[in-house]
Amino acid sequence: MAVLREETLAIHSDADVVRVRQMTRELAVALGFRLVDQTKIVTAASELARNTFVHGGGGVVLLEAFEDGARRGLRLTFTDKGPGIADVGRALADGYTTGSGLGLGLGGAKRLSNEFELSSAPGQGTRVRIARWV
Repeated sequence: MAVLREETLAIHSDADVVRVRQMTRELAVALGFRLVDQTKIVTAASELARNTFVHGGGGVVLLEAFEDGARRGLRLTFTDKGPGIADVGRALADGYTTGSGLGLGLGGAKRLSNEFELSSAPGQGTRVRIARWV
């Protein structure tokens, strides 16, 4: 697998969440994603960036445009040092929320992605990696 482009962005404010969305769209367009796939990856990125900022106390995202044989894709890895998630299965269930939202963020991001990995533990932060293929 060859990384074509790599960007790391800090997520510590609402403006940073907007930058994550913008960079995700820019990379998706450059890779030739159709509009519907652009929308899916940007929506997932927005949800995960917001979670990183609001629930994780801030963190970073690594965006990687890559090529694997004939496939091209976009992988985003969100990392924070926040309180972590005590029950990952419950957090992925629709309707579960620790805030005032609808509880669709993590599960929605998973459904919008071709690949989804989440690792978290109380007191150790959270790492979410998603990927979408062209």
